[in-house]
Amino acid sequence: MLVRQQLVKTISIAFSLMLAVTMTGCDNKNSSSETSQTSDNTASVTTKTITIEHEQGTTSVPVNPKKVVVLNPATLDTMDALGINITAVPQTDASLPPFLSKYESSDYQNAGSLFEPNYEALSNLQPDLIIAGGRANDAYQKLNEIAPTVSLTIDSHNFLPSLTQRVEQLGQIFEKQQAAEELINQFKQKVATVKEKATNQGNAMVILVTGGKMSGYGPGSRFGFIYDELGFAPATTFASTGLHGNVINAEFLLTVNPDWLFVIDRDNAIGRTDSPSAKQLLDNALIHKTNAWKYNHIVYLDSASIYIAGGIQTYNILLDQVSDALDQASTQSDEDVEDESDDTDENVIYDEEQDTTQADEITIVGQE
Repeated sequence: MLVRQQLVKTISIAFSLMLAVTMTGCDNKNSSSETSQTSDNTASVTTKTITIEHEQGTTSVPVNPKKVVVLNPATLDTMDALGINITAVPQTDASLPPFLSKYESSDYQNAGSLFEPNYEALSNLQPDLIIAGGRANDAYQKLNEIAPTVSLTIDSHNFLPSLTQRVEQLGQIFEKQQAAEELINQFKQKVATVKEKATNQGNAMVILVTGGKMSGYGPGSRFGFIYDELGFAPATTFASTGLHGNVINAEFLLTVNPDWLFVIDRDNAIGRTDSPSAKQLLDNALIHKTNAWKYNHIVYLDSASIYIAGGIQTYNILLDQVSDALDQASTQSDEDVEDESDDTDENVIYDEEQDTTQADEITIVGQE
């Protein structure tokens, strides 16, 4: 009997041990499965990518990256409009336009200058994405070794389609497609409105003033938006559409005699004070003889925005300036027409009085 009891006890212990081992194995298997699933889910979040075609080629970039370095002020301009968070930006002696001034604060890490990124700081930051372009294009290869890098420069030779593409790409990368679409549609509508106002308003020239000298820009140039998108006829054609424009002077402006002058004061944009301002340079006897001066058609564009930034907010500001100038010109034109009409009415009254006098004189002669 005792032996039987011991045997039952032994079997019971063995069964309990087997059950414990089995349960532990199941728990480990479930835990392993859950860990694997969690790992897979984490991997799927961190490795979700999108392919972006850009100025330097094609690059696979993470979707909705967290640490983002932006070296191109034009892209910074557009990303700010879309409400995208940014980690690091260049620190430059030239002040950003007021609508981007918050990026000059210590809340944003210093990514270097516009021309020379701080590679050591960027390596330590370990960003998820670097957006270059414009002045930082020469640094592309080194930047791409630090993190996936795209160059989202806007093509001035194909401005509106290029701007549209860049806004859409930013919307895709940061999952803000709807905001990007709304931004593009609003911009295109504003362009169409201003272009209609500019119809039959005469020809124009875009000039940049710096260091007491002037450069002219035509269609297809970095400042060709006035012609290419708003429809102003160029007052003349230039040999070069290059970055630095074409050297001109007051005599040239008088010869070409533009109906409109759109002026960018580079010195004002970069804070230079050792040379005449654009307004001072243009206030001379030769330019006073041009149509642009006579009819008050000289528009000083927001230089800090267009020269330093150059994204979608910049061009919205430019559109507002051109629209206001055209409205003012239209109002002045209406007033001139009214003045001419008043003069005509006075002449008609005077003629009628003359005719009456003559008729009276004839009557008197007849009577005689």
